[in-house]
Amino acid sequence: MLHLRLITPPDSTADAIRLIENTVGTTHLVVFPGAARDPGGDVVTCDVAREAGDQLLTGLQKLGLAQTGSIAVENIDLSLSARADKAESDAPGEGADAVLWEHLVDATHEESTLSVTYLAFITLATMIAACGVVLDNAILIVGAMAVGPEFGPLAGICTAAVQRAPRLALRSLVALLVGFAVAMAVTVGFSFFMDAVGLFTKDQLEADRPNTGFIYAPDWFSFVVAVLAGAAGTLSLTSSKSGALVGVAISVTTVPAAANAAVALIYGDTNQTLRSSEQLLLNLLGIILAGIATLLIQKWLWTRQQKVTG
Repeated sequence: MLHLRLITPPDSTADAIRLIENTVGTTHLVVFPGAARDPGGDVVTCDVAREAGDQLLTGLQKLGLAQTGSIAVENIDLSLSARADKAESDAPGEGADAVLWEHLVDATHEESTLSVTYLAFITLATMIAACGVVLDNAILIVGAMAVGPEFGPLAGICTAAVQRAPRLALRSLVALLVGFAVAMAVTVGFSFFMDAVGLFTKDQLEADRPNTGFIYAPDWFSFVVAVLAGAAGTLSLTSSKSGALVGVAISVTTVPAAANAAVALIYGDTNQTLRSSEQLLLNLLGIILAGIATLLIQKWLWTRQQKVTG
């Protein structure tokens, strides 16, 4: 269930209430006339089944409440109510299958914004991965994958493509490209330092690396895994099962490939640099294609389901 809190201008309150009452899957409607102060107006709250949430939010936006008032949405972790149970059973479809497009756009907007924190995470992840590739340490590679924040901009690109949101697409693309460029540049400097103090050596990089050699060996399995991870990551976002994102993060070799390319660059190993870059691009392409396809399929299935049940 979702909990909605609205601030409505007095002349829009009746329309908002009518819309809520006419939406199947809503309950617990409460109205506080004149309770809002900034902006001034009425406060309206209700609970709505997740599968009916996108339809209701779209209707409320058409009333102009996003401009003249406020629409706030929260997930309800626990609701002990027979009316809530009935609302969920009355709403068409399953909550896990529903996509809240406004929530998805908002979430990907936050995760795909180029910020100091984002740059710090992707840079630290790449430097951890650099240590992992030189030491041939799989644990460090997995740790770097988990720290890397690159799925946010990738999800933003996928969402923007499906929702036709050019600003989100540009913001996500900038975060992705600038993030990796900065991370690799800093990792090059970090690698020079580690080489100077004798912690990194060319022999370590070019030695037989059974645990991390796959990072600069792109093949069809790399692309297949990226596609599967992209689909799983997109589903985790749309179904609010964020725990699955950790598994997605450690399934693809984006950050480790960037790190391997940076380290190989300082030692003049063009073969590893180029093949690591190819691995990086292959993974990014697979995730984006799978993410877009997953969202399109979800959108089509949900629309079809709504027509059948409607």
